[in-house]
Order: sequence, then C-alpha cells, then structure tokens
Amino acid sequence: MARVKVPTSSSNSKTDRSLWHPRTWPSWLGVWLIQALGWLPFPLLWALGSVLGRLGYLLAGSRRLVARRNLEICFPEITGSARERLLRTHFGWLGVAAFCQGFGWSASRARLARLVRLRHRERVDACLAEGRPVIILLPHFVGLELGGQAFSALVHSGICMYQKIRNPVVEHHVKCTRHRFGGISIERQDDLRGLIREVKRGTPFLYLPDQDGGRRGIFVPFCGIPASTVPMLGRFAAMTNAVVIPTFPRFLPRGQGMELIFDPPLDAFPSDDPEQDTARMNQVIESRLRDMPEQYFWVHRRFKTRPPGEASIYPPKCKKRRAGTKR
Repeated sequence: MARVKVPTSSSNSKTDRSLWHPRTWPSWLGVWLIQALGWLPFPLLWALGSVLGRLGYLLAGSRRLVARRNLEICFPEITGSARERLLRTHFGWLGVAAFCQGFGWSASRARLARLVRLRHRERVDACLAEGRPVIILLPHFVGLELGGQAFSALVHSGICMYQKIRNPVVEHHVKCTRHRFGGISIERQDDLRGLIREVKRGTPFLYLPDQDGGRRGIFVPFCGIPASTVPMLGRFAAMTNAVVIPTFPRFLPRGQGMELIFDPPLDAFPSDDPEQDTARMNQVIESRLRDMPEQYFWVHRRFKTRPPGEASIYPPKCKKRRAGTKR
C-alpha cells in the first residue's frame, strides 16, 4: 500500500547529534539497560516485575493514594480489605508492565507472535479487507505499550498520537522502537490533517481515549462519576468514516504472555450527539474495566478536573501540603 508522508515533530540532524553529548550518556545507559531486560525470558520478567511492583506499592507515596482513591469511588461496593488487595495486585501488574518495556522495544515479530494471543482478530481483518478505515480504541490498561507494539507487528502497522517525552534520549528511542514495524507516531501538537489522510488510506489509528480531558473535555459519566473526557472519538470516526473497534491488552498470569482482545465494532457510531458518543465510549471502557480491574491504570488522576463548584476528589499533593504548613 502506498503511504502518505505524515508531518511529525521529528528532530533535525543537529538535534540528533546533540543526543550523543556526554550529558546524555546516563540516559542512554538507562535506555540500554531497560532494553537489555527485554531479552530475559518472559516468565522471569513477570516474576521480577511482580515482586518489584509490589515493593513499589510501599514506596509509591502520592500515586498509591491516587490509585486507592480511584478504586474507592469506582468500586464503592468493594470492602476496604478487598480493595487494598486489589490495589496491591495492581501495583504488581504495574511492575510487570515496567519490566516488559524493554521486551516491547526489542522483541522480534516472531517472538511477539509466540507470546501475544490475538482474540477475535477477524473483526479487524474483515474491516481492512473491505477497505474500511479503522480506529482501534485502546484504553489505558497497563499492557497498553506492549499491546500497541504487538498490533503493529502482528496485525497491521498503525498510526498513533503521543505526548512528547521531556527527556530527548528517551523520546528518540521510544519513537524509533514504535516505528520498527512500520508504525507512525505524531505529536498531539502536530497538524492532524496528515493523520486524517492516512486513516482514510487504510492505516489503523490507535486512539488512546481515557485520560483527564482538562477544560477541553466534556463531563460524561465514568464509573458513575462525571469525568472530563475529550470528545474526539466520534469526530475522528465521522471525519474518516472509520469503524471503531474497542481493543484491550491483558497480561496473562504467571508470565504466560499477553492477549490482545478485539471487541465487536461499535454499531451506529458516531451519532449526531458528541456527548452521547463520548459517554458511550466511557461505557465500553468501563465494561472491560470490570472484567480486569487489576490491570487498569489506576495511578492516573482520571478525575482531576471537576465540574464547576465541585471540590477535588484527590488529596493535595505533598508539595502543596508542605507549602500550606509553612504558612
């Protein structure tokens, strides 16, 4: 398939040379160590990640408080002790995801095929065979990074938007690894017309929907709580005439690998009501979240932006508490 060049925020040659300045060497060392971990057997990565993730539960501080608060408001029916067990298990899976970062960076297509199971792949293949544009709705579960890499390697090269990473070495390396199997990444601040053209030409768009939308978002329910959500899924679907396929990465227990689950395409989507479309998207995510709550990304402040007049859901950050004490 002929490919359109999509404008990106790629570094120029001068910037690329600056990545090798001695001050960047510690960053390169960290990147290479993470990538080296990817060569370990997957069950060993799972074991190491589980242990250190649960240790991270003890050291996480404010992130542990955020995750606990998210679970309290999203699962009010769960008792305190059961919720705390869920929280500890969640941190174990966060550790697994962190240790598998290098695996996603270095694994060959063949190794990914051995360890990633594609459930209901035919739902994507049928749309691609018909020439229909496809949006892969890929929410923030802990296996998101590896799941996206597996999709590009085993199903079809995809295009995604990303938030620029502050560390230029990590930014450069992550972009290079995401492009290994023909994937395309564009920064959120880039011109999106290239993205629209590419999706119309048949490149699946991996859309990550469920972070706090700030004041750009609209308030629709998520687990029964008004959550600021960017209302772009319906707009992208309308602009590209794309089929939306909810897709969920799930790590399997005891280091058996991962499965990438393709749910049925959303029918009669989008509607003429952006709020209804955005609420429906949240409902789809929530239905899978109930199936595997331990692997949702609970450490994110999903409900950070509140409707006018509502108090913050989360405790103040440590720095703010210290500043308040000094006064």
